[in-house]
Amino acid sequence: MKAFLIDRYGKKETGHLGDTPSPVLRDEDVLIRVHAASVNALDTKIRTGEFKVILPYRLPLVLGNDLAGTVERVGAGVRQFKPGDEVYARPDDDRIGTFAEFIAVKAASVARKPSNLNMVEAASLPLVALTAWQALVETAQLKPGQKVFIQAGSGGVGTVAIQLAKHLGAFVATTTSTANTAWVKDLGADVVIDYKQQDFATELRDYDVVLNSLGKDELTRSLQILKPGGHLISISGPPTPTFAAARGLAWPIQQVMRLLSHGIRSKARQKGVKYTFVFMRAEGRQLSEITSLVESGAIRPVIDRVFPFQDTQSALTYVESGRAKGKVVVELP
Repeated sequence: MKAFLIDRYGKKETGHLGDTPSPVLRDEDVLIRVHAASVNALDTKIRTGEFKVILPYRLPLVLGNDLAGTVERVGAGVRQFKPGDEVYARPDDDRIGTFAEFIAVKAASVARKPSNLNMVEAASLPLVALTAWQALVETAQLKPGQKVFIQAGSGGVGTVAIQLAKHLGAFVATTTSTANTAWVKDLGADVVIDYKQQDFATELRDYDVVLNSLGKDELTRSLQILKPGGHLISISGPPTPTFAAARGLAWPIQQVMRLLSHGIRSKARQKGVKYTFVFMRAEGRQLSEITSLVESGAIRPVIDRVFPFQDTQSALTYVESGRAKGKVVVELP
């Protein structure tokens, strides 16, 4: 089958289209014909080797972390899906490869596609929607009336997280550029910080939750806006020893992550707040909950650009530039 692969890690590795063996279908798997797959910052970081300690893939590697498509076949142990079903998914992170004509995904990681979305729209959601869900619902346990600050409101995760937080009844603040201020307000943000003209750390106070997706400086300054007992959640790091232990990483790696996160964990303790690193995981049941929210109108996809499959390399470059407003999707023929 045709797929988009990388042969090695590195900033100069661009990837290429090539032929690769068709997936092997396990008893608990669903074989999916991919109609569309979204491009995530995670794909660019995997390509450069940034996650090779956490995610030790075998090369050459087919990239791609979420998809929408049609079920072709099901494994012997699968009862909840049948050929012809329209589905979407974020595959388990040890079995990625959605930039391909077919992929085998564990049935427990798959959900039925929202009926009110086409394949391109559906493909834009799994990874970012699950990230928002696992950060705000599962980790923060966000409650009505609480105040949450979501960084980078016009990004892939941000656009969904704003909508989810408003559905949960929270008061939402976010950051974006001048050009996108009205646009993120339309998504539901109550307060929008124009990062080109304002500093969120001086503008905001007494927040219950911060969802950090940016760098070290923004992470540290986020502590200033949290109330005592608040929760700082980061999806961009640094990883914690708790995360390393939960993933079963080797003891030396756990100690490296202890050192990497020591500074922010210490500052959080001094401030009287909690710090958690979230690395989203595949979860079909949560994705089914998201399907219901999409069909009810509580969450809508936000798509910046759609690239044809043969231009996957260009799609990755565009995402890496940081200019995307919402999601970038690759559509297969």
